[in-house]
Amino acid sequence: MNKIFLGLLIFVPLALAARFLHASPVVIFFLAALAIVPLAKYIGESTEHLATHTSPAFGGFLNATFGNATELIIALFALNAGLIAVVQASLTGSIIANLLLVGGMAMFFGGWKRDKQNFNRTGILATSITLLLSVVALVIPAIFLQTAPGVSQATIEDLSIVVSIAMIFSYLASIYFALRTHKHLYYEEESTKPHWTVRRSVIVLLGATAIVAWMSEILVGAIEPLIVTLGWTELFIGVIVVAIIGNAAEHASAITVAMKNRMDLALQICMGSAAQIAMFVAPLLVLLSLLFKEQMSLVFNMFEVVAVVLSIFIANLATQDGESNWLEGLQLLVAYFIIAVAFFLHP
Repeated sequence: MNKIFLGLLIFVPLALAARFLHASPVVIFFLAALAIVPLAKYIGESTEHLATHTSPAFGGFLNATFGNATELIIALFALNAGLIAVVQASLTGSIIANLLLVGGMAMFFGGWKRDKQNFNRTGILATSITLLLSVVALVIPAIFLQTAPGVSQATIEDLSIVVSIAMIFSYLASIYFALRTHKHLYYEEESTKPHWTVRRSVIVLLGATAIVAWMSEILVGAIEPLIVTLGWTELFIGVIVVAIIGNAAEHASAITVAMKNRMDLALQICMGSAAQIAMFVAPLLVLLSLLFKEQMSLVFNMFEVVAVVLSIFIANLATQDGESNWLEGLQLLVAYFIIAVAFFLHP
């Protein structure tokens, strides 16, 4: 797997060359997308190695903070370009993909040759409740807009800011829960692999982050020409394409550890990432958007909201008994396929 990600780095110079030679927007977009995949992996890996040189609590905070750095960087460039719909769609797409696509593949491949796989039910339920709270935070602004005709844009922005602050506070509380008061529920056996030095970890983290920012600028710059060329909607590009790009490295990690029968870690990766997107990244982007010309709100279109609600519902249902099997994984994958097709056909 490491060799595959190392080989994918060839797409970094290819993406730069395609932009310099003014290649087709389609070529530029997909080359930049493929270049981001291994870089996201190295951001995550360097963060994990850096965390081993700190206290367990601070190490966990580092992992939680940088866990979705790639999605955050792409979103910031999209916000700067005024592509609010793409940003919102990528957020909902990340939640859906982590729960259904990644969770489904982890359960399917991990349980294929096993009768069942067990995991800590209490720890997963805590994450499930966090996800249900995110449903409240995403649904209320959308319903508010639907039931309050004529409400001013300023009121919507004020509501989004208040809800965002509450979501970030709740997310930080969940981090404290996992790292301090109830860390025994999230215990994972220490890796026996040698750790990178602090210097190497910092250099890789800063270097990969800088190149991801560069690739993200190229990627976002190709989105509007791509829409014209392929006829894809901003909704589909954000929900499916951008979401999968930003989470590809995490996807591979979750599936790999599930196949080693480490379902606690696999579910921490996919469900924890979904919770982080909903409760931290989305509200943080709302607050950061105040620095740009166009502000982003927490009012997502109703189709996105319903898709997220259903994804959280079925994922919670699949994990509430503390065990999983390949059939449950397959059912999550079928659910993702149905939602993906619907987003592709949505005007």
